[in-house]
Amino acid sequence: MPDRATLQIGQVAERTELSIKTIRHYDDVGLVTPSARSTGGFRLYTDADVRRLMVIRRMKPLGFTLAEMKDLLDSLAVLDDTAASPDEHHRAAEVLRDCHDKAETSCATLRRQLAYAEEFAALLSDRSAARYSAPTA
Repeated sequence: MPDRATLQIGQVAERTELSIKTIRHYDDVGLVTPSARSTGGFRLYTDADVRRLMVIRRMKPLGFTLAEMKDLLDSLAVLDDTAASPDEHHRAAEVLRDCHDKAETSCATLRRQLAYAEEFAALLSDRSAARYSAPTA
């Protein structure tokens, strides 16, 4: 019998704002494997699984590849593992630094693109307001 603390895939999709199809894909490629299955074979996720999916959701718009996502998730697990060797911790910390650097660069790019988009929207708004405002006589 599944633990009450598990969630079905639809509940996970709502919490993470990822589609069910995407969550299944992440299972298929080995990024986030559900912690359990119901007697009917349905995927069941724990809070830890949801946290992994949230890391992925945050990485996705920043252009990280599936391989980079897996490396980071594995590295985060190593950093949380007190039994991991110092070499494993060192490598995991390097992956974390590399991902941080890429995230910072991607955020800067997105901020710049957002500024361009807002400038464009303002231009269109100004032009639209000027064109459709009734002349006063």
